[in-house]
Amino acid sequence: MTTHLAGRERTCRSVPVTADELRSHTGARPALAMSIERRPDPDGGGLSEADAAWPQRLRRIVRASLTHWGRPNLIETAELLLTELATNALRHACGPDVGVRIYLQDDYLVIEVNDGSPLHPVPRCAGPDDETGRGLLLVESLAEAWGVSGDGTTTWCTLPLTKGPSDMQPAAVTAPVLREIPLDLPTDPSAAGLARIQARTLLTVLSWPGNQHLAIDVLHVLIDNAMQHALTPGRNGQQFGACLSITEAHELLIDVTDPTPMFPEFGKAIAGELGRGLWDITRQGAALTWFVSPKFDGKTVRAALRPGQEVDQ
Repeated sequence: MTTHLAGRERTCRSVPVTADELRSHTGARPALAMSIERRPDPDGGGLSEADAAWPQRLRRIVRASLTHWGRPNLIETAELLLTELATNALRHACGPDVGVRIYLQDDYLVIEVNDGSPLHPVPRCAGPDDETGRGLLLVESLAEAWGVSGDGTTTWCTLPLTKGPSDMQPAAVTAPVLREIPLDLPTDPSAAGLARIQARTLLTVLSWPGNQHLAIDVLHVLIDNAMQHALTPGRNGQQFGACLSITEAHELLIDVTDPTPMFPEFGKAIAGELGRGLWDITRQGAALTWFVSPKFDGKTVRAALRPGQEVDQ
């Protein structure tokens, strides 16, 4: 599919470049483009069952793409933005298909949805009992900027990219830490199994209102990964540890520290190219990051889990 950003007419917030300049700087980097065949409801009463299945599929696709591109920090917001734009397009499009394009451009992630309709979407004020009508208001509140192409067919929005190397993300914490509890683990292969046992008790002590089975699995995978790739068998005095923390937003942070200061193929690891462990827990919703430890010459791999989070099937 081909979409055009020329003549964007509306932005909610200012961006450092004009709409046309987004494409004219250095060209788009990694990109995802796809076309969705619409199957409208024959009764005209709303989304058909086939069309209604697409938003969930798109969330999984954008999650996998951003994970592969080394941008896990953008996943949650990008999922919401794409879902709202795509649902709006599927509901109101006049053509046989809906085009979706997502790409990295300079300092931005750009999301475009082409519905083929020349009618410009306008945010409306939904009533307190309305089940729909808030999509563009949500886009307006979450996106750095948004707008519509001159011909009205393409609605777009942008998110700023995190500065720094793409393989190294900032620590995934969105609120101050209220409480943290370290685990007492040996530096040998038994650590992963012992971590499972300790985690069951510690999660109860922390009273975390989330998927504790997923949390235990995530902890096990992170420790097993450190054992396989960051620790030297039989070497004494290696810096290694794990810690569970709860933030004010009731997020659970799972930190595993090891003596290797770099993670040069982090993007490939969470994309499943170097094994399935990290990829699998990312697919299930864990937001993975890594950062250089401030306390010693090593690194910390962090998984952040939201309260009430369920396993994605």
